[in-house]
Amino acid sequence: MKKYILLFITLISQYGIANTPPPNFKQYLGMFDDCDACGCSASGGGMGFSSMLNQNFVGVRYFYQSYTSRDGIFNDSPKVDENFNTAQLWARIPVFKNFQVSALVPYHSHNRELSTGYQEINGLGDITVLGLYTVYQTQKDSVVYNHVLQAGGGVKMPTGDYKTTNNGSVNPSFQVGTGSWDYLLAAEYVVRRDRLGLNTMLNYSIKTENDDNYQFGNQLNYGSTLFYIIEKPKYSLVPQLGLAGENYAANKQFGEKLPDTEGDIFFGKAGIEAGYQGFSIGINTMLPISQNLVGGRVESNYRWSINLNYSL
Repeated sequence: MKKYILLFITLISQYGIANTPPPNFKQYLGMFDDCDACGCSASGGGMGFSSMLNQNFVGVRYFYQSYTSRDGIFNDSPKVDENFNTAQLWARIPVFKNFQVSALVPYHSHNRELSTGYQEINGLGDITVLGLYTVYQTQKDSVVYNHVLQAGGGVKMPTGDYKTTNNGSVNPSFQVGTGSWDYLLAAEYVVRRDRLGLNTMLNYSIKTENDDNYQFGNQLNYGSTLFYIIEKPKYSLVPQLGLAGENYAANKQFGEKLPDTEGDIFFGKAGIEAGYQGFSIGINTMLPISQNLVGGRVESNYRWSINLNYSL
């Protein structure tokens, strides 16, 4: 699917996306986060570390993920619906010039109806902290194209509860935490012209073994989002349309790879964010275009999120 991402970026780039945004519009710095459909949905649900309208902010976010999984290991096992709900405190704070820190504090509530009965798990998830440094930024306001390149890394702490009893589940992501210290590498490139812009990101999660000798597979995430700025005297609107992909390595137990735990998924994404007097509200949805999760035994149906932020 990477070739489709590259084709998309190439076509959009022909329009010449970049330049200084209109007055009073805060710099777009949106970044996709990883969703962990195969490796624990304890982070951002693919919905991002950043707001489109607020460069620095504090806020709350809710996101929902719908899956259909087989209740058993056989091809004719009945299918069940799984509902992943996450409420999240999030923020992006400047620490010093050209360096910002993003923090995510999630609370999860997941449920499903198995043949053996209703199952629900709730609790604090894994807290994520990510630092990004501005490697390059266009300095002249008169240029046609405006470029911003950021890179950095972070850590996901094992603050969420990990239950070994869920290891036998067809969907190993039915957890509120991985139980492990995981590390993130991230890069983001934004190019703009006038009101039109393109955000491209790449990040990689390195996952370690937890105390129960279980290790979720490393994860690669990539994406590209086209956005357009609508600036009015009293409010701002930023619609967006994009593509995103996720690739997961196999999970391990006692150092041995577990069969049918790797996977990949490719999404189309659409959303809009509106800003008014320091506040902003955003809505996003993601629909799968193609997928192959845990040997085809887990199917992602859709994801959506809503957030409310206050600009610092």
